[in-house]
Amino acid sequence: MSGRALDQHLWAAVAEPSRLRVLDLLLARGPATPTMLAQELPMTRQAVTKHLAVLDKVGLVEGRRQGREVRYVIEPERMAVAARTMTEVAAQWDMRLNAIKRIAESLHADRRRQQKTLKLEDAR
Repeated sequence: MSGRALDQHLWAAVAEPSRLRVLDLLLARGPATPTMLAQELPMTRQAVTKHLAVLDKVGLVEGRRQGREVRYVIEPERMAVAARTMTEVAAQWDMRLNAIKRIAESLHADRRRQQKTLKLEDAR
């Protein structure tokens, strides 16, 4: 998977609230099986397994076989890359929103000046 495609899949993976809950649990509890996670989530083991497969595909978690069980763990390096990427995107959006705010404030100030000018002309 190319870097850009992987990033698109990453965004799709973390945009789903249930997957975020799975990630939160793994971060809080450490390695866990789908059965262990399902006991703490309002979903079946099969649903948890499907979410883990998506997270595994984008590299946020890794399944490690221990006997008959597969325990999933957070991949800290990929999680750090994802966090940096999200921080960068958030900063870009902050810049865009600030630019929109400046434009809106400028237009509002122009309109108020025009209204004052019209009132002064009407008063004459």
